Amino acid sequence: MIVVDVETTGTNPEKHSILSIGALNFDAPEQRFYGECRAWDGAHAEEEALKINGATLESIHDPKKQSEHDLVMSFIEWARTAQSWNFVGQNPSFDLAFVAAACHRTHIEFPFPHRSLDTHTMAYMHLSVRGKEVPMNLPHHRTAMNLDFILRYVGIPEEPKPHNALTGALCHAEVASRLMFGKKLLPEFELYPILSV
Repeated sequence: MIVVDVETTGTNPEKHSILSIGALNFDAPEQRFYGECRAWDGAHAEEEALKINGATLESIHDPKKQSEHDLVMSFIEWARTAQSWNFVGQNPSFDLAFVAAACHRTHIEFPFPHRSLDTHTMAYMHLSVRGKEVPMNLPHHRTAMNLDFILRYVGIPEEPKPHNALTGALCHAEVASRLMFGKKLLPEFELYPILSV
């Protein structure tokens, strides 16, 4: 499996651009990928999205950065070493949609399967089978489990802000390992005891 986090200029893969991709091979976690790119010409940028990932309007158009096409091609080449290409992440359908849109925009064949493993679902199931209360955002009729909640639940500090795609991927991988197997995965989190298992 490939643990992936994508940082973008917004939430709509048709209007917004990838800015960075962070990933690691879940079965060989020392195999990691990180790359940044400039936004594609004409891409929209939401102020809130840039706040989250720490980018600026100037930095997303930096001509020294590679194109979205080149970043996605490099990511696909890196991914070829993994046995399973299913994405793992907090909201992997978001990451898949952005990579698929970038492939379509730049005439790259999209190679990844659409089935993925979502750490939000893992945490929901982990809480439920143990008879623990799943936190809810009742006014909006949805769960109230973001990545920071899940990190705390398994014993890891919240992800540093602003977000970085590789840091996000590392957090997703450690969460998945602790929730699925009850064991630590990465040396970056070795000092943190596993909670809630």
